[in-house]
Amino acid sequence: MSSIRVFVLDALAERGPMHGHQLRLLAEQEHVHLWTDFHVGGIYGALKRLRADGLVAALRTEREGARPERQVLEITDAGRAALDVLRLETIAGFALRPDPVDLAVARVGRDLAPELPRLIADRRAAVALAAEEHAARLEHVAQHLTLAEQHVMRHASHRLQAELDWLDAVLADLPAIVQDELTREPD
Repeated sequence: MSSIRVFVLDALAERGPMHGHQLRLLAEQEHVHLWTDFHVGGIYGALKRLRADGLVAALRTEREGARPERQVLEITDAGRAALDVLRLETIAGFALRPDPVDLAVARVGRDLAPELPRLIADRRAAVALAAEEHAARLEHVAQHLTLAEQHVMRHASHRLQAELDWLDAVLADLPAIVQDELTREPD
């Protein structure tokens, strides 16, 4: 699933033709970096790919004052169909992606094993700070969000809490984890 495709196609379908800079400003205004897996700078590359795939098309070229020319793009019929498919696949699908921290913890090695308690505690502190900042952002913007958008923001809150719960469980077992690593026979 490509969330940047969903964002761009949805914006063009719902708001009408726009050029890349307008899409970038919309993404910044909606703070997509807080609740999606892409950054606003990626919109221009996505537009190129969407054009190559025939999902968006150039409508006209505009120039405001001394600014460079900008191509205004619109969603095509194929783009509308693709948007519906992307939405359905995204909502219906589930993917549990591996977190590289799991491999690093499982294979920390003898040299770093004594450092593991500090490393995990530091990671927990960073996640706790991220959770606090996210909660503050949510509280600040909640009044401007639709009910669906509030749930989307709370989804991140739940994921952060799950990470904190996991880190707490690891912290509780760290003496045994470190001991296991220090006494493990080399492969």
